[in-house]
Amino acid sequence: MASILEWAGHQKPAMPTSPSNSIASNNAVSGLWALIPCAGTGSRAGAQGPKQYQDVDGKAMVLHTIAAFSVVQRLRGVMVVVSEGDAFFDPAIADVRVAHCGGATRAQTVANGLQALQTHGAQPDDWVLVHDAARCLITPAQIDTLIDACISDAVGGLLALPLPDTLKQAEQARVSATVERADKWLAQTPQMFRLNELAHALNSAGDAVTDESSAMEFVGKSPLLVRGSAQNFKVTYPEDFALAQAVLQSRRLTKT
Repeated sequence: MASILEWAGHQKPAMPTSPSNSIASNNAVSGLWALIPCAGTGSRAGAQGPKQYQDVDGKAMVLHTIAAFSVVQRLRGVMVVVSEGDAFFDPAIADVRVAHCGGATRAQTVANGLQALQTHGAQPDDWVLVHDAARCLITPAQIDTLIDACISDAVGGLLALPLPDTLKQAEQARVSATVERADKWLAQTPQMFRLNELAHALNSAGDAVTDESSAMEFVGKSPLLVRGSAQNFKVTYPEDFALAQAVLQSRRLTKT
């Protein structure tokens, strides 16, 4: 089992020592929570076991993800949602809560996580930032950018990136059309919405939606697009691990 306070090699991570990241903390601004669905199997990554627990630059990928959220002082708490019986995390973690209520789909996992957040003090009108465990290159600055853009918005929004490449539509492994890219964006996370509105949207949209914005769109909402970073990619395929490691190593060298 891994403890957030031990990470890798029994070394404590560089993050604030105050309890501001605890679910029960009163030191951070109320109304902002992070929810990290972490129940996926990582079948496309070609790794043995869930990809979020695979080593990237010295520690499990999800621990890099959590580290970024743990230094965002405006968050009242961080919750990781894992599958029932998942023993990766130490049960006595000070910096995050671990909810063993992951579902068969992302939508189910997030919906269950929203319920779990409420049992730990989240209110129906609070904001929840849902983030992929496998987007381990997210930075605190990018998280703050999303919060700043959405905190006064009526709907909420998501980090995203304008599509840089020519987009092709396929039919039987051949190009059937070239799709206009001028108004196309690549959805990223975090995605930030009010807890009760997101829960309602997920319930209405069903399990087919692959992100929270899609659920909000299903109930007639138009989420705000907030420009993200090309480095905030989701580690999905085997070659992505090497790229993520290179970025993390580069960041460490820059700090030294």
